[in-house]
Amino acid sequence: MFKIIEGDFKNNIYGNEEYLDNWPMLYLLENGKQIYIGESNHVKTRMTQHSSNVEKKIFDKVHFIYSKIFNQSVTFDYESKLIQYIVADELFQVTNKNSGIADKQYYKKQEYDKKFELLWRKLQREKLVKHSLEEIENSDLFKYSPYKELNDNQRNAVETIIQRIREEDTNRIVINGMPGSGKTIVAVYLMKYLTDCEEFQNKQIGFVVPQTSLRKTMKIIFKSIYGLRPSQVLSPSDITKKKYDILLVDEAHRLHQYKNISYMGSFKKNCEKLGLTTEADELDWIIKQSDCTILFYDAMQVVGPSGIDYQRFDQKMQNSLEQRMTSYFTLLTQMRVQGGNAYIDFVKSIFEESCTGKYKSDKYDLKIYLDFSKFEKNMYRKETEVGLSRMVAGYAWPWISKKDQTKKDIEIQGIKRKWNHCTEGWVHTPEAIDEVGCIHSIQGYDLNYAFVILGKDIGYDKNTKQIIVRKELYFDQNGKRSTTYEQLLEYIKNIYYVLMTRGIKGTFLYVCDDDLREYLSQYIEVEN
Repeated sequence: MFKIIEGDFKNNIYGNEEYLDNWPMLYLLENGKQIYIGESNHVKTRMTQHSSNVEKKIFDKVHFIYSKIFNQSVTFDYESKLIQYIVADELFQVTNKNSGIADKQYYKKQEYDKKFELLWRKLQREKLVKHSLEEIENSDLFKYSPYKELNDNQRNAVETIIQRIREEDTNRIVINGMPGSGKTIVAVYLMKYLTDCEEFQNKQIGFVVPQTSLRKTMKIIFKSIYGLRPSQVLSPSDITKKKYDILLVDEAHRLHQYKNISYMGSFKKNCEKLGLTTEADELDWIIKQSDCTILFYDAMQVVGPSGIDYQRFDQKMQNSLEQRMTSYFTLLTQMRVQGGNAYIDFVKSIFEESCTGKYKSDKYDLKIYLDFSKFEKNMYRKETEVGLSRMVAGYAWPWISKKDQTKKDIEIQGIKRKWNHCTEGWVHTPEAIDEVGCIHSIQGYDLNYAFVILGKDIGYDKNTKQIIVRKELYFDQNGKRSTTYEQLLEYIKNIYYVLMTRGIKGTFLYVCDDDLREYLSQYIEVEN
């Protein structure tokens, strides 16, 4: 179905096949380290054009990909797919820019999507790619790649944001979005686009990631992307050292204020360095240190009193001393969860006590388990089948293994497990499958299947018909110190909302509180 012909790009020596002159084809320019992926109806002519391009002088070989089933819609689509997958395969460093990559629909696209798997296996046999599609799809580099196909909503946001930056009439841009709506994808896409764009070459551009765990992952990703550097990935503290023209802030809801944090000393010093008091927060640092700030934010993912809640966030967006404006965008399409927006809305309704019926979907698995051993066995089974299946929980057990590695933290129905042994990159560590991840180890990450334990920090009052929380059974001291009951209720609900929106293919629940389990069982199928 697919034929791959090698040509000598350096010496302009190619085959004599007719289709090289006039047929929609794909081509791969490479030198053993870097690769450029393209498509053309006239590949020989395209090679002549490339040979006079200074940026293409680094290449010596070309691989033409021919198929009699190709038309221009297919080659456009396959070009985008090859860029995405070859970037994450990491055998070559892809030199393509990411402008113009979008999710395109065309006649019989689903059939061609299946045929792409055959092309990929052919490329594996030719040793032009290394990993399987399944392995690549489970990697962070694939999920957070700046070469992702943007949907219409994301593409429109990106195009308008770039226009606003060029016009210099906006100094704050806010992108709101539910979990899985592609906030990080858009953030990394914008970072790559701005870095590649000639008019921004002399601009100081940084990518701020508040969470240590996700920041480490992003540094690894930036190291693998042509044109990006790990040094561009910054902590909130890093940005106090110098001024920036543009700062993109992923997971802005995880920025901190001077409250219930473990690094109060360094926080205070950073405030003093910038001429601020501790009434300021990390968002103030970012606004002060950048001419244009692009913030990716979700108020429902604020999970503790040190976070920037909606009221505080909104007030700072309105208090602009400059004459420029704040622009707002909302990402509306669910990109992670295969249950789509309907599943996200269902999870919200569960915690708002506004659910009206049982969850049903042929695209997404959602069940409550009564038997913890079955719950655990299913996780190991899913891990074997598709990978990236993890057990996560609210902070309803003390972290005793932190001081004594021989001890287990959580015991349910006679089965004992430890909390996550690390926070940075926990999801991909070998130990993770046998541990339970907390909110700080999982927020911002995708799983194929999420196995969520709802601990006794959260319950249900049958009399008032409301979800309740138990402060004494919530063991995150920084998460509960100085909070009112209502604030803690919101934070704990938000934690479980985040945990229940990590799974791409499904979410399985084990509920410790009897009354909460009874409440949830009205709306979620129970696995006996």
